[in-house]
Parts: sequence; C-alpha cells; structure tokens
Amino acid sequence: MNLFTKRIALLLSILVLIACNKETKIPVLSFGKTDLTAESIIPKPLETESTNQGFSLDKHTTISISEKTDDLIGLVGFLSEKIKSKTNLDISLADPEIFQKGTIIYIEKTNDLELKGEEAYELNINQDSLILSSSHASGLFRGLQTVRQIIPEKSNDTITTYKTWPIPTGKIKDKPQFEYRGFMLDVSRHFFSVEDVKKHIDLLAYYKYNYLHLHLSDDQGWRIEIKSWPLLTKVGGSTEVGGGSSGFYTQEDYVDIVNYAAKHHITIIPEIDMPGHTNAASVSYPKLNGNGKTPELYTGTRVGMSTLDTRKDEVYTFIDDVVKEISAITPGPYFHIGGDESHVTKKVDYNYFVEKVEKIVQQHGKQMIGWDEIATANISSSSISQFWRSKENVLLAVEKNMKIILSPAKKAYLDMKYDKESKYGLTWAGEIPVDTAYIWTPENYEEIPTKNILGIEAPLWSETITNLNELQYLAFPRAIGYAELGWSKRENRDWEDYKKRLANQTAFLNRMNVKYYPSSQIKWQK
Repeated sequence: MNLFTKRIALLLSILVLIACNKETKIPVLSFGKTDLTAESIIPKPLETESTNQGFSLDKHTTISISEKTDDLIGLVGFLSEKIKSKTNLDISLADPEIFQKGTIIYIEKTNDLELKGEEAYELNINQDSLILSSSHASGLFRGLQTVRQIIPEKSNDTITTYKTWPIPTGKIKDKPQFEYRGFMLDVSRHFFSVEDVKKHIDLLAYYKYNYLHLHLSDDQGWRIEIKSWPLLTKVGGSTEVGGGSSGFYTQEDYVDIVNYAAKHHITIIPEIDMPGHTNAASVSYPKLNGNGKTPELYTGTRVGMSTLDTRKDEVYTFIDDVVKEISAITPGPYFHIGGDESHVTKKVDYNYFVEKVEKIVQQHGKQMIGWDEIATANISSSSISQFWRSKENVLLAVEKNMKIILSPAKKAYLDMKYDKESKYGLTWAGEIPVDTAYIWTPENYEEIPTKNILGIEAPLWSETITNLNELQYLAFPRAIGYAELGWSKRENRDWEDYKKRLANQTAFLNRMNVKYYPSSQIKWQK
C-alpha cells in the first residue's frame, strides 16, 4: 500500500467514525458565519482559507491518531492538557472500539502533504472534524500551537444546554521560512532556576520557537557543573552581577531542562564564552588566566578585561573536558563558544584559539557557533557566525560560505529598553520599541544573502534583571514579533495587521501570568 492509498484509508476510517446515523450522532451545530483568516494567529501562517462555518469543541469531542506511537500519544496528552487549562474540558484519546457521537480531532503523521519539511503542517477544519497532518512530530507540535490559538477564550452556550467553543472552519497550510528560530537567555549575569527556564520554554513553544540558547558562563558566573573541574561552580558559580549568592545547574538539572525543552520540540544550545568573558573560570582556576592579573570574583558589568591563556596546553585540556562533559548531555547539534569582546586577547592569539577550539568542538560531534568575531579566524564553512555587531565580520563569514544567525543588537537585543518609560534594560544599542523590533527584514539584512541566513535569534542579556517577572518584562511582547520574523514570509508580515493580532494575545499572556511590557503602541484587549 503506497503512502497516498494509506492516507486515504486512514481518512476513510475517520469519516466512518464521524458519519453515523442521525439518531445517535450529535447534531452538527451552526454558529453563524466565521472567518478563519481573521484569527489572531502568531506567527502568521503561510496560507489560510476560510469556509465560514464552525467546528464545535465541547464535552463530546474526542481525539484520534493515525498510529499508536509514543510521539503521537504524547501529543494527545499535551493537547488535552492545554484544552483543559483553557476550557476546563476533559478531551481524551478515542477508543476505536467505542462509537464516538461527537466531533473529532484527528492527528495524523503522513508524507502525503503539499508542503515539505519537518515543521510543515496542514490543518483541515470541518464542522465535524479537525484534522492536523504533518510528516513529523515536530510539524504536528507546531500545528497544535495553532489549534490552541484558535480555540475561543469564551464558550458559546446559547444554542445548546452545554458549553461549546466554536472553532472557525477552513484550511491552513504552514511551514517556517527559517529553520532556526532562537531565543538566548543569559543565566550568567543573573541566575534563573530550572523552573524559571521551564516556564519560559512554555511561552517560546506557543509561538513556535525551536531553539533556546543558554549563556552558561561569563565573568560574573559559571552556571553548569563540570565534574572534572568542580571549582567552576563552587567558586565561579557563587555570585552574580551586584553581588550576593547565586547558583548553578547540576548536570542533572541541565538534563532536566534539555528533556523538558525536547518535549516542546525546542533544542537547547549551550554556550561557554571564551577566550574572553572568562573571569569566573579564571578565579576558579587561576592557572587558566591570561591577562596577567590576579583574578578575583567579579560582580560588575564592564566587559573585555578577561582572557584565557591561549598559548597554554592546560587551557585546551580544560576546554576539551568542558566541551566533552556538556556535549555528552546535549543531544542537539550545536555548541556555542562565545568569542565576543575578547579585547585583551592579542588578535593572533585570538585566531589561534578559535581555530583550536573549533577542532575540539568537532571532535565531540558538535557544530561550532560563535559571535561574529569568530569569522576573522581560519575556520571551516561548517561553523556558524552569529551576527550581533560587525557587518564587516559577518560579510567575512559569508565569504567563507558560513551560515549566519541574525541577532543585530540594534534590532534584536532584548536587554535594550523599549523607550524612556522602561523600568529595566540598557540603551547602548539604542531603544527598541515594539515596532522597531518587528519592522525589519531579516531576509536581506545588511546585504547578507538569504541563502546564508540560518535564521534569527533574540538574545536577552541579564545585567539589569534579577527574576522571572523582569525577564518577561523585557522579553514580551517583543519576543512574539521575533517569532513571526523567523517563521512567516515577508509578504505575510504587516505591522498594522500584526499589532492587531498582538493586541489579542493579552488573554493568553494573562493566563500564563506573564508580566509583559504594556507598550502604548498596542491597543491591548482587556
């Protein structure tokens, strides 16, 4: 049986399930005219068509899957939990041996789709069935976020004796324009707990992010346990910006974060910043130090004064141990080496260092990412340059045929203030209000060829924030716009349309207790 025939057979089985005699089937409800194209879906889907009717999500709705695999059963559990939290409905997996008399949500894994790619999905919504299709679990998961967004906030119980949530009927075909859509969280300047990171992952998943980059080391703190170098966390993880006690992740904590992210189809990228931003490492093990000064715990915010000794063999033994231990518990393909603002490292020593570290990263089965300065070294085209400041560096990376992650500070740095009313944040790259964060074009930014762009990432450095509420204040709503820039094609993006859809995110943000910045540029819906 070929794939097309198999899919037809599966769909026929669903039609049999939902097309029973009128005496036992719950009548199809009429909700009046609906418009799927008017829903406040973020990121904006590739194609949306409306058939102007309604699918009733109610106590009679069940879920069915094309095959009983762990990934599909897991998706059913995820969707059931999210429906319960929004509507208080208990929607469960249908028993194929028991007649189902209500509407049905059908989740199918199939290769017979017009759009290709692991994250591509189709959503076909009829009056009695909602069918979500993708070739991969990741595509189904992205599609479930769309389903979550089109479930009404309030029920309609005017035509039945029970509550119903009418979902507009129609068809959505969707896939991301960039394969990389990332968020960077700095846990070094100020530490964030495992639970804080998990809560943040919940929000990123809703807006279809697929990478979370953790900045795990800096001058002010080392945040990941390295068993072969225990003083890194005992000494280097003891403080943060402003002083006071801080914390770190045990390797078990880190694995917990990695696994939680994976359940949300988000890949963790660890960053160990080097050869600069390394005071926490050097104060833990002074033999690593290369700036000629006696290292001491540092709680300030000045940058560029630290460096590893790039000509000492023991430094590379240290790096090999660190990369090895972290890579062993990181299933994702990438390892970020930082590489920025190493101002006291001589240029020849910097390049020598980056070239040696690239080989170490590759030996442990990972692909190297670094801030745009790494492109000045003689490194391979397989390594990735993250553009944050220097156009000259990023064009040098393009000459080497490297892929680029776009994080331009003046557009994408979430630690910048929104405006003069902002409580938190910095201004060295300028203020970034909600419109500035959204109205730019990654597809041809700074003359970078689109073919070299892997995707975009929004970094949130934590010098001025100390807790989850402050993190959310700087991240939201701007992170929502970056999600759309990474996912939606340029022709589907429009500021006037976007700010209306953004205004309708208040119910979700409030339900998730997100302390977002209520920018006056947006007419937030109450």
